[in-house]
Amino acid sequence: MIHLDCSIMGQSYRLACRDGEERTLREAVHYLDGKMCALRDSGKVKGTDRIAVMAALSVAAEFLSVKSPQGPLSDMSILEVKQKLEAMHTVLDGALSPQENLS
Repeated sequence: MIHLDCSIMGQSYRLACRDGEERTLREAVHYLDGKMCALRDSGKVKGTDRIAVMAALSVAAEFLSVKSPQGPLSDMSILEVKQKLEAMHTVLDGALSPQENLS
């Protein structure tokens, strides 16, 4: 494990990550710091905890709306893919349940 000293919105944090993941963690810290500082600087959100929650919601919304650049699911967001997989699991569970009763 590697320990990194980082700063998010002026607050220092010591974070741990695996070998080889240092760059990704630093990029994530930089991205989150930018989101939180932008919210703070807008003056619309007060309090560090509220800023953190709003930044987390923003990042989550971005993540869920990301689309694959190519492939059979390229026209779907991650959320839509997740919903489709859940529906497929339901169908498969229903189809397998009668077979389990025969055993």
